[in-house]
Amino acid sequence: MMEENSREHLDTDNEMGGEDALVGNVNKLMVTPPGYTGPPKKGHIVFDACIESGNLGRVDYISEFEFDLFIRPDTCNPRFRVWFNFTVENVRETQRVIFNIVNFSKTKSLYRDGMSPVVKSTSRPKWQRLPAKNVYYYRCPDHRRNYVMSFAFCFDREDDVYQFSYCYPYTYSRLQHYLASLERRNLDYLQREQLGLSVVLDHSQCIQSCLALIK
Repeated sequence: MMEENSREHLDTDNEMGGEDALVGNVNKLMVTPPGYTGPPKKGHIVFDACIESGNLGRVDYISEFEFDLFIRPDTCNPRFRVWFNFTVENVRETQRVIFNIVNFSKTKSLYRDGMSPVVKSTSRPKWQRLPAKNVYYYRCPDHRRNYVMSFAFCFDREDDVYQFSYCYPYTYSRLQHYLASLERRNLDYLQREQLGLSVVLDHSQCIQSCLALIK
């Protein structure tokens, strides 16, 4: 499976991350050069966002060293695209790449003031920030002068799966773990109760809230 669109043929609605353009996350998407028909090779990067809080919806091959990435909007908020979280694998040792997040919805970002994305891998599971000197937030003439965030990275371990994120992810599972730890403390001023059921997946997915009742 491969995305073959070039920058010259990007659709305007797709460029802005419209809901119709980005339906679902990429799932083990191997991106190869246009026209390539041979067997997969190391360095043909496999993108995946089918992880908790993943939101990568599309990948465009620009060159062997550069990829345009389109993030999906938040649920029920199609106008907002302000973060990202995805993994890559099947990389080549010493392979250098530039990832461009091309459809952010904000013109201002902390990336302009020195913040940088975080990365971890299977052999180094602790999040680390990328060097700020490798991160750029700028108006891009190739994308209707919209703001683009680009970051450069050099892979050093071929067998690792690398995960990149806007900042330290705070997932639903982590929230539930924290709320459960509060419940176990049997605090007099805290009560947790179900508010409703999710309609996104199934009725077993409960929306819950932690209510602090101070006496």
